[in-house]
Amino acid sequence: MAVRDQGWFEVTEPEPGLFAIFEPLHDELVYSYLIIGRDRALLFDTGMGVADLPSLVAELTDLPIAVFISRAHFDHVGSAAAFVGRADILVHPAEADCLRAGVSNVVIRQFFAPQFLLGPLPSGIDPETFAISGAEPTKVVRGGDHISLGDRDLEVIDIPGHSVGQIGLVDRDRGWIFSADAYYPGPLYAHKPGMDVAAYQRSLDLLGAVAQDVPTVYPSHNACPEPSSQLIAASNGMREVLNGRTPDSFRDGAAVHRFDGFSIMVPA
Repeated sequence: MAVRDQGWFEVTEPEPGLFAIFEPLHDELVYSYLIIGRDRALLFDTGMGVADLPSLVAELTDLPIAVFISRAHFDHVGSAAAFVGRADILVHPAEADCLRAGVSNVVIRQFFAPQFLLGPLPSGIDPETFAISGAEPTKVVRGGDHISLGDRDLEVIDIPGHSVGQIGLVDRDRGWIFSADAYYPGPLYAHKPGMDVAAYQRSLDLLGAVAQDVPTVYPSHNACPEPSSQLIAASNGMREVLNGRTPDSFRDGAAVHRFDGFSIMVPA
């Protein structure tokens, strides 16, 4: 698995036709993905927005780009505005207004405090002034929609719970699931305002069902790839939580339930 160091970004190609774009210098440990098709490519999320993602993508492919936003949080939409006018921008209708609004410095600067940085920010980025510009989507997509890259079909899946309009992708031919923030190795957040534990359970059930036939999951944080059996484990774990499992600990107003490779945080 070749690694190309781009400064803020670290790029790997875990499988032919798939680039994982990692941001290792912030503790969100964000992954975006570039999926290469015959006729066009799809960029799954746009990271934190502090480095030049469009130039990086241009190094990796000269195909037309579709930008797929899994959810409109700062670490997924950071560079979305930089693709306006040069790419289709796809988002769930429930996340579209947040994508249009962007993220003000008042909101985002807390996430770039020194305790969250694992290395220097790119030149010219000042946490006291940095903000994320809004982006106008060119198309809304929902679960059941399909996106063609020419020689491959990507299926959109609705996976709300962590956010109301979170969506993921399935490439059944290649055996890939892109789970966004519904699953990643680490603490799964279902405890904050606006999150819906019951919806999260339904999303994990859907991902677990897909995992029966699709072997590999590409999450949006911490590490990739993961075996899709972890989606089944997360679905079963959330069901235990909702059925009254005793928490392992409490933190930040949440009950923490620990499992092998991940934990689940729900309202205490």
